[in-house]
Amino acid sequence: MKMVVNYYLVKISVTLFLINALLVVTISSAQAKPPSQVKYSVQRQENTKMRESLVLPYAFSTDDMGTVIGIGAMATGLYQKQMTVGSTIYGGGESKGLALSLWDYRILDSERFFFSAIGMVGEFPLLRAYSPLPGEFSAPSSPRAGSNDSSFDDFIQAEGSSNWWDVKLEYVLPWGSAEKQSMASYQLQGGLLKNEVQIADWNPFKTGTSILVARQFNRYQQYRDEEGELSGAVHGLELGLLYDNTDFPVNPSQGSSQYIAFSYNPQWLESKEQWTFVEMEASKYFSLGANSFAKQNIIAVNAWLGYSPSWQVSQNDAGNNLVTHNPPFLEGATLGGMYRLRGFRQNRFHDKAVIYATAEYRMTLDYNPIANVRWLNFLHLDWLQTVFYLEGGRVSPTLHRDTLFSDWKTDVGVSLRALTAGIVVRLDFTQSKEGTSTWLMVGHPF
Repeated sequence: MKMVVNYYLVKISVTLFLINALLVVTISSAQAKPPSQVKYSVQRQENTKMRESLVLPYAFSTDDMGTVIGIGAMATGLYQKQMTVGSTIYGGGESKGLALSLWDYRILDSERFFFSAIGMVGEFPLLRAYSPLPGEFSAPSSPRAGSNDSSFDDFIQAEGSSNWWDVKLEYVLPWGSAEKQSMASYQLQGGLLKNEVQIADWNPFKTGTSILVARQFNRYQQYRDEEGELSGAVHGLELGLLYDNTDFPVNPSQGSSQYIAFSYNPQWLESKEQWTFVEMEASKYFSLGANSFAKQNIIAVNAWLGYSPSWQVSQNDAGNNLVTHNPPFLEGATLGGMYRLRGFRQNRFHDKAVIYATAEYRMTLDYNPIANVRWLNFLHLDWLQTVFYLEGGRVSPTLHRDTLFSDWKTDVGVSLRALTAGIVVRLDFTQSKEGTSTWLMVGHPF
């Protein structure tokens, strides 16, 4: 049996805290991909307050977690105008958890260094993993669990715990739009930029913002069923570079962004497996202007490519395969879930390499149904957006072009999104050959 706890289930529960607090904002927002964004402050014409805070109870029910109740709190601008803190505690049945977070603290009021941290401990009655057992050989004639051709029913599940924490240090490079100051400031009217921004040509040294990212991430998981108990840990490091040349990174309507990163998990502390992963991601946005029912129409496209150089496959005397030095199924070249291939289960596919592409048509509606509803003013809801999207991609044992571009998994979906207090929240409905999925999450998926 393999220690295979899906720590993203933790993130879903964290997500549901501010979904109920701000109608879908979560303290796991910075876990969106890529794990960095332009540092900024927002001033809404409708509300000039620099500080926002909220404490609210919540409740939700899922097949994996049962019925859960809890309380969450968040505050922005308490000490620094760009800084956010949040926490939540919840319980119910066999589920319980506690999370704390701090985002974008400017270290000792320095101009360019920003620190973030988030952590959570939790117990879960049902954890599912599309992954082989540890040390388990697979026959070449049968697809490995989680591979591109694997069966939908080839997974492991049990109760367990998942504790995780991330710390991140970001440095805003002193060139481009951030040459004189590291933070951008946006004036919003009705949720859109008050003054239209003209995006210059792609040139990191003259326009846009470049950010160096150093992230240290940790996962400790325990997996239990009637046969016994297993545990394991990840203590990984990530070094990345983000270049963002968009008009408004919260909800881009034009421009582009790119992210490259290298991740390394050494065999140290409780971590038993050493592995590496490299990735590249690119997004592009096209503004189509306004029409009679939408004050903004946007085409957004995104592509992602990843590869694990350390991944090795060995064979025994019978010709069966064993994978070693590979990222766990919830890291590295993984598809399925709240960000990529949303029509499939979380971390449904996993292999040595991955390719993914998506396109979205985003319509920011001219109509705001709660604009004049006084008792809902605390939501600071500026606009609603309907989105239609198509996704495709696959995981692969090789970077060979003929393999990467064959037998893609695809899905289609529709999303309802809102801008609340300068933060985008989304409700996605996605259909694939393996069923229909619904995701409540903060931020655009790219």
